[in-house]
Amino acid sequence: MINALSLLALAANAESSGTDGFHPPSINEFYPEVVAFAGTPFELNRIMLIRLLVTTVLVIVFWLWTARFKKAYKNNILVPSRFQLMGEISLNFVRKSIAHDQLGEKDGDRFLPLLSTIFFIVLGMNITGIIPGLNIAGTSVIGLPIVLALAAYVTFIYAGVRKHGGHFFSAALFPAGVPKAFYVLVTPIEFLSTFILRPVTLALRLMMNMIAGHLLLVLCFSATQFFFFNAEGLFKLFGAGTFLFGFAFTLFEILVAFLQAYVFTLLTTVYIQLALADEH
Repeated sequence: MINALSLLALAANAESSGTDGFHPPSINEFYPEVVAFAGTPFELNRIMLIRLLVTTVLVIVFWLWTARFKKAYKNNILVPSRFQLMGEISLNFVRKSIAHDQLGEKDGDRFLPLLSTIFFIVLGMNITGIIPGLNIAGTSVIGLPIVLALAAYVTFIYAGVRKHGGHFFSAALFPAGVPKAFYVLVTPIEFLSTFILRPVTLALRLMMNMIAGHLLLVLCFSATQFFFFNAEGLFKLFGAGTFLFGFAFTLFEILVAFLQAYVFTLLTTVYIQLALADEH
């Protein structure tokens, strides 16, 4: 509800500045104006500031969780505080439901730091899309999804090479049981699907979902602003409907933010598991 009112306030401000009528969402919203260090490699815009804010918050939260965990272990505290319990539940979700389920305890714990980092970064960057004053996801521009996809890409190749050596690539490109005459067709497909499409689809899936969610929210609340402040007569009643749709989509975006973090982390884990599989 607060996020809905925040977006309505932004729309009303746009109207008061002299722009009348319905203003549909635009892709230009994902390329905001530079606010600092313009013309340098370190230039900052609104989305970069959101990313820096989320990163800072995550570092502080994990530092506090670690301090609480150490204190509880040192003092033999059996009943955790609410904050510590939230940390244990969150980390155990990634550890048990993703890492251990796919990789087993040994390999799951080995890759847990990376998987936890990916999950909480994606979740934190996604959730800013519904936070008042921020109202856009840090993963809605391709740069960050590419970085996360490359981290997953390098990790599953590293895992495969470390366990199987150079045989990892030959097994991936020339699957066992396929007649050699078919390698001319199978090998290019395996190369594209394993070494090209995996990171590309990871990055695009995350970014496109966040873009679509933002555009839907802006569409609903822009329509609400139009019906409430520009429409005449009974047409103003449509504003209540678009507002309710916007509120419903806000709740849905919370679910999408979590699901995208889960799917990204789960697929990364699956790719690592496939790289470690004994058939290589």
